[in-house]
Amino acid sequence: MKAASSSLRAAFSHCVLQVRSYDYHHYLCLLELPANMRKAAFALRAFNVETARAMDVASDPKIGLMRLLWWEEAIDKIYANKLIEHPTAQALSSVISESKISKAWLKRVVNARINDANREVIELPESIEELEKYAEDTASTLLYMTLQAGGIKSTAVDHAASHVGKASGLLLLLKSLPYHASRNRHFSYIPAKVAAKHGLLVKEGGRSEIRLDSREGLCDAVFEMASVANAHLVKARELTNSVPVEARKALLPAVPAQVLLDSLSKVQFDVFDSRLARGVLGKPPLWFQLKLKWHSWRGIY
Repeated sequence: MKAASSSLRAAFSHCVLQVRSYDYHHYLCLLELPANMRKAAFALRAFNVETARAMDVASDPKIGLMRLLWWEEAIDKIYANKLIEHPTAQALSSVISESKISKAWLKRVVNARINDANREVIELPESIEELEKYAEDTASTLLYMTLQAGGIKSTAVDHAASHVGKASGLLLLLKSLPYHASRNRHFSYIPAKVAAKHGLLVKEGGRSEIRLDSREGLCDAVFEMASVANAHLVKARELTNSVPVEARKALLPAVPAQVLLDSLSKVQFDVFDSRLARGVLGKPPLWFQLKLKWHSWRGIY
């Protein structure tokens, strides 16, 4: 019994470390959660780290896809009460048994990652709406599960979580553009319609490609996408008075989303500006922590 308890503590410690190492701004958000949500939230965010990084850490895309398929199978095993020798899976299994997290939501996250990984290197999302759906299926769904773990049921909070997740997901995709461009010049999370509108889309050999040669065109495209994210944040905050007070800390990821939006605005939406890589989302760490604490203390997001 002691060995099992020690193993589970180690599994949750692993989750906290993973989130702190690879998703630091959300790590700080989770520290503000009440105890009945925090443990589950760290397991869920660690699961998100595992699936979000699967393609990035793999030496071959096929290996990354295999990792995602492993997680899809692992979810089935967890719900069948089968033991999995993986710390994040062990923590997730514990959380699921305690909080009855919806299997469909976990599957939605991993399936969204699998579908994204299956995209051809030269295949572009057609519209911003496609990326909004991806953000809904990943970032928003993580918030739904966190709220479920806290026993919170509210239509208003679900609507707010949807908007916060979409804003957060879209903005983090924008922040990742330089990374993806460095890995493959053809690949981008800029939708074809937006790229064409701003002169970034070229056709070569019967296929469409995005060229990032025009910094002005790129900044305009990023501004258009960031404006959609901003609209989601505005809608989420309009719902604040309808969101139960005990649920508002779960929506604190709206704060780093706003910080990233402000940092993008400061550099004229140039995602290649080195200032975005400084501190936490382009801001000094202490400043970011104080801003987050202030929102948490006031019960706003």
